[in-house]
Amino acid sequence: MKAVRVHATGGPEVLRFEEIPTPSPGPGEVLIRVEAAGVNFIDLYQRSGAYTVATPFVPGQEAAGRIAALGAGVTGLKAGDRVACYYGGLRGYAECAIAPADKVVPLPGDVTTAQGAAVLLQGMTAHYLACSTYPLRAGDTCLVHAAAGGVGLLLCQLAKQRGARVIGTVSTAAKEVLARAAGADEVIRYTETDFAIEVKRLTGGTGVQVVYDSVGKTTFTAGLGCIAPRGMMVLFGQSSGAVEPLDPQQLNHRGSLFLTRPTLAHYVATRAELEQRSGELFRWMQEGRLTVRIDREFPLASAGEAHIALAGRGTTGKVLLVP
Repeated sequence: MKAVRVHATGGPEVLRFEEIPTPSPGPGEVLIRVEAAGVNFIDLYQRSGAYTVATPFVPGQEAAGRIAALGAGVTGLKAGDRVACYYGGLRGYAECAIAPADKVVPLPGDVTTAQGAAVLLQGMTAHYLACSTYPLRAGDTCLVHAAAGGVGLLLCQLAKQRGARVIGTVSTAAKEVLARAAGADEVIRYTETDFAIEVKRLTGGTGVQVVYDSVGKTTFTAGLGCIAPRGMMVLFGQSSGAVEPLDPQQLNHRGSLFLTRPTLAHYVATRAELEQRSGELFRWMQEGRLTVRIDREFPLASAGEAHIALAGRGTTGKVLLVP
């Protein structure tokens, strides 16, 4: 089969399109014939060496397609079933991928395979952020950085469903239109306005109950100044680079703030939680309450171009690779 592999970490040019053996599922596993694979920032971090992975490796933690083969002991699934999967060891940048059967979720008939690949990682991230890490309530105000990105657009929608006031940050007028369409009540173009000053103005000096920050280095410190006393900073990404070490006394001085650095794996640690989060996302999509935006699709052989597009922060919504 064809796959994308990284033999040595570096820039997008290290993504090599190669022929490798098609794997066979072991006990409790399934073989998925990949129809679409999600491209996520964690793939960029692993490719660059920011996150350590033994080489050579096939990137990709998110994909959807049809089951091609079942390993021993797998029940409740059959060859031909349409499924989606988020799994740290998936190796989804390939024509076929192996996954534990308990990490696979069936796709409803009216959710396309592309939508399944586009929503699982980013959608379940938005779900745990808004529903679990800081469970938004009516009357809360939240700040969503990168509000027109893949997670941002979904998070704005879920925050509005929960009754929160949403302030989003974006870089361009076109992205502002998308963020407002997703439910952002106020949108700050950080390229033109100091977002921290504007957040304080929009909240009458009070600040927000929670900041959802996937940007990291360039937004983190200023973001702490946007939070109301006893509010929460949720740092769930670092698209601009890693945050500098923090003296915990800063949290005290700024109002007894809470700080967390969550990751999706800990919020779908059980099968029940995976089914709950994915099932609610799929149901909201079917009901028209959640819209998944696919920005663009690249051929699998053009994985490097997909990484460049995502790293350049010029994308709005999901980037997919299509074998």
